[in-house]
Amino acid sequence: MKNIAIFASGSGSNAENFVNYFSGNKEIRVAMFFCNNPKAGVIERAKKLGVPCMVFDKRQLYETGEVADALRRNSIDYLVLAGFLLLIPDDIRAVYGRRIVNIHPSLLPKYGGKGMYGDRVHEAVIAAGDKVSGITIHRVNEFYDDGSIVCQKTCDVAPDDTPHTLATKVHALEYQWFPVIVEQDILSEMK
Repeated sequence: MKNIAIFASGSGSNAENFVNYFSGNKEIRVAMFFCNNPKAGVIERAKKLGVPCMVFDKRQLYETGEVADALRRNSIDYLVLAGFLLLIPDDIRAVYGRRIVNIHPSLLPKYGGKGMYGDRVHEAVIAAGDKVSGITIHRVNEFYDDGSIVCQKTCDVAPDDTPHTLATKVHALEYQWFPVIVEQDILSEMK
């Protein structure tokens, strides 16, 4: 059994989608959530779903090693960043390497980097007049939104799209493809 940990800073809709997707899977399960925001909705989702959730601060991630220790103690094999807004520290990246993926709500390398998340990304896509947007699932390195691309999926940007309507299209892609691509990645690694 491969154990996934999901890192989230917000509502946790992708985290819940992962739990539902892997429910009943004999090879892969969502074992734990990690959250750096004590007010994030993902914490309540974790309780509702019966998934353990570690709420931590920057010191516990970057200085004390408590997050890395929790990953080790819980036999976590693979990390999924789903709306997580901090960089993963060197010590965790050294252990997990290519087994850490993130999702970004645009077609990287466009509209990525520090501070580019959520509606900020959709506003930038619309302001630039792009006709296509989508999601990028990528490996995590030491920079924001910079790791090698695993998969991109697209949606059209309509002339009358707003950041909200574009976000709805992008979220639909996330829910449809993110767990599928992670499952394929884990299964290919197991071969």
